[in-house]
Amino acid sequence: MKSHLPLLDPLRFGAALGVAVFHQMFWSWAWVSIGVPGFERYVAADVLYPSAAPFTWFGWVGVEIFFVISGFVIANSAAQSSPGGFLLGRALRLYPAVWVCATATFLVLLLFGSGPVSEITQPYIHAMLMVPKGVTGHWLDEVYWTLAAEIAFYGLVFCAMLTKRITLRHLAFGLTIYSALFNAVALAVLSCTTPSDLPYLVILMFRVPCAAFLLTHGCFFALGIWLFILSNRQLTALEQVAVAVACLSGAAEIYFFASFLLTSIPAIADQSALVPIMVWAAAVLLIALAANRNRRFAGIASPEAPAYLRTLGLITYPLYLTHNVIGAAVIRALVDAGLDATSALWIALAMLILVCWFICAKIEPAVRSALMQILSRFGKLPQRHPVTRRPAFARGLRLPLPVSVKVKVAAAA
Repeated sequence: MKSHLPLLDPLRFGAALGVAVFHQMFWSWAWVSIGVPGFERYVAADVLYPSAAPFTWFGWVGVEIFFVISGFVIANSAAQSSPGGFLLGRALRLYPAVWVCATATFLVLLLFGSGPVSEITQPYIHAMLMVPKGVTGHWLDEVYWTLAAEIAFYGLVFCAMLTKRITLRHLAFGLTIYSALFNAVALAVLSCTTPSDLPYLVILMFRVPCAAFLLTHGCFFALGIWLFILSNRQLTALEQVAVAVACLSGAAEIYFFASFLLTSIPAIADQSALVPIMVWAAAVLLIALAANRNRRFAGIASPEAPAYLRTLGLITYPLYLTHNVIGAAVIRALVDAGLDATSALWIALAMLILVCWFICAKIEPAVRSALMQILSRFGKLPQRHPVTRRPAFARGLRLPLPVSVKVKVAAAA
């Protein structure tokens, strides 16, 4: 049974595009209301799109959609892998694109940035190693904060797999409760404080600087796991309650951050915090419907998804890593060349999509192959798909066992 949903690829590409449009058409100039520094802000801060604010300010919710999809995809991967195979698969998936995109970003900062090289050297090393910067310091590019949350989630899954006692269900329950408690506190703080109050700022800090704690975003990963389980079997009554709690917790996190933006940025003061919640809820509903359909038609052969959909999914990762700093530099160059701001934006995004296709189709496979050859010299690589049984991590999912196929080769006469 295949648990990968073809819908996920175009959905995460759309989420990445939403985040890119948010950064370039809204955050690049609206940030001055909050005072958050960043390379892309001063490079293209005079390229304004005020009329687009009502349609672009909520594009950041694509990150929350990413996290739900990541929970689904990682649950699928972990349910079919050994701990070593899971870790290897994640490393081979993440590092090649980060190495290419972080190096490109580093070069753009060297060429177009105004600060000393020493300010971006350490962030570049952090990015190449995918080590979270912690509460202090700077990101090579602000978008890299999401990798801190992703890596924390991968690490949590890996540690759970090593125990051979904790299952996907246990992990989903734990993340649901853990994150729901924090987001409930966040809502309580929101109701009795303002963005300038210390408790409010402390809660907000856990969204980006302390993303690796998964306090605000753990519910999204948990929801992705629940949707993966739904794609394989019906959820129990208790699991359905957990899904409802995860959804409410996710809506609370989105509402908290949306309220912060609406309160702090005059250009969108008349907008509603419900808009990003509805966008996120629509994406979750689509995944849930696809997961439910996947379970109902289990065992029935279905046509392969078009290759271009998978390509869109592969483009998403490098596009997310390059659209902010590199995208701002391209827009700056196009505007200086005489293009209007809107044309410059869409041409820049089209150029980045083409470049990212080349990265995922040509460069990443070459880097991945080289890594595999290097690792194979140090010993036998871990199995990704156990032949005789599913890992303990997948207990209770009713996944079919892999079939061991023995091939007898007759000796030539």
